[in-house]
Order: sequence, then C-alpha cells, then structure tokens
Amino acid sequence: MIWNLLILSVAVFVVANFLPGIRIKGPGTAVVVAVVYSIINFLVGWLLVFLSIPLVIVTFGLFMFVINAFLLWITDQLIDDFKINSLGTTLVAAFLITVIDSGLHWLF
Repeated sequence: MIWNLLILSVAVFVVANFLPGIRIKGPGTAVVVAVVYSIINFLVGWLLVFLSIPLVIVTFGLFMFVINAFLLWITDQLIDDFKINSLGTTLVAAFLITVIDSGLHWLF
C-alpha cells in the first residue's frame, strides 16, 4: 500500500511539473495529494464506477478518465497547496497520472 502511494506521488509530482495549469507546492504535497486521492477513490470511486457501468462499456473504458478527473478535481478542492486551473487541464492530468502510475506499476 505504501509502495502504491509512493508511485502515485511520483506520478502526481511529474504531471504537476509537466503541465503548466497545475500548481503544487512540493514533493510533500504530492504525497498528500496521493493519500487524499486514494482515500476519495476508496470511499467514492467504486460507487461512481458502478453507477457509470453503461458509459464505461459504451466508451470502451474511456469514461474511467472522466471519473478519475472528477476525483482529481475533488482532491484539488480539498488541498490548498494543489491547484488545477481548468477542466481541460484536469482531464489531461487525470489521463497522464493514470498512464504514468500504470507504467510505474508495470515497471516496478
């Protein structure tokens, strides 16, 4: 579990430094973002996925990025040192965080 949070923290930190529309205070904030995002995903993510099964099926799983973007937006609202400027940036960030997180999990 700690390993997963560290990988997610790295993904958040990389994306925050890559995308100009995201502001993050530092690596510690990336860890906080990963923890809060994981908690929100655990508490609400499964329900959102369950309620949107038809959309996930119709879009061949691409709607999961919308769910991840929504969870990332909630995380943005809860953490003062983490800000995302727009909806488009949130969608791109959710996509990139998911891809980097998956890639790092596969690599390690």
